[in-house]
Amino acid sequence: QGSNRRDGDVAGMDKGARWLEVEGDQLPPEHTVNQCETFKIRTIKAGTLEKLVENLLTAFGDNDFTYISIFLSTYRAFATKKEVLELLLERYGNLETSACEEVGIENSPEGNTVLKIAIASILRAWLDQCSEDFRETPDYPCLLKLLDYLKKNMPGSDPERRAQNLLEQFQNEEIENDAGFLVASPCNQTDEEEVELTAPEDFSYFQDDLVAEQLTYMDATLFKKVVPYHCLGSIWSRRDKEEYKHLAPTIRATITQFNAVTRCVISTILKIKDLKIQQRAKIVEKWIHVAHECRILKNFSSLRAILSALQSNSIYRLKTTWACVPK
Repeated sequence: QGSNRRDGDVAGMDKGARWLEVEGDQLPPEHTVNQCETFKIRTIKAGTLEKLVENLLTAFGDNDFTYISIFLSTYRAFATKKEVLELLLERYGNLETSACEEVGIENSPEGNTVLKIAIASILRAWLDQCSEDFRETPDYPCLLKLLDYLKKNMPGSDPERRAQNLLEQFQNEEIENDAGFLVASPCNQTDEEEVELTAPEDFSYFQDDLVAEQLTYMDATLFKKVVPYHCLGSIWSRRDKEEYKHLAPTIRATITQFNAVTRCVISTILKIKDLKIQQRAKIVEKWIHVAHECRILKNFSSLRAILSALQSNSIYRLKTTWACVPK
């Protein structure tokens, strides 16, 4: 499509489509007119931080909410939340010295209103999609800065209520942690912490489908909490560095659960040393049935965890046990 260079950014032109505002019953039955029209969209490929933040506002005006979501998911690779927040609030969000003209909005009372609505929508999206960005215990500097701005410029607004609720939520969770209580969130688990998933002596009494359903429920709970930007390579590639141990907690939680299931499978098979070969084979067979049930439920995470355990060296080497497992 080619690149369009402008001061501070590089963009490309893509095609989009939108419905024409024509009621179906206003058209003749034999009409062949396409009710869609195509138009060109200027998409940012690269730019300075100032231009990328500025384009948040122009994207809102163009109803390009995809750009806003992409920016909120990826900005951590090249900027800090403090830098983005200061730029958004102090340069473009200072409604007393309007920055309307910078973002292509007419400098007028109406223009100020449009700018205010755009900033409110961006902040609301940030609070909704990336609330963990503002969890900076114990002082929450960025969240308090945002809250001060909203109280001054948008009192009583929806973003202000969301920011206030988020602050109270973080503070309450901090109090509970300080009091020795664990906040009921699987995402608080670290790599070193183990999920309480023990291997009961009477494991064989549990129905295969019941075990699979419980594993699926646990996995679904974790996967529903996965934050998309935690999956980005720019985030995950830094996970092993000491200063980034807090990164991607929702992904770490799914990995911790996967490893716990694998350990549970191995434990149930090897825990009792004096088991007869036939009894051990029954447990292996049962896990195979549970894996099959997980496949039916499309729980591929637990399915893969069980298979990883069965294919591990400690289980795979039990040749006499495997010989007793029905083919």
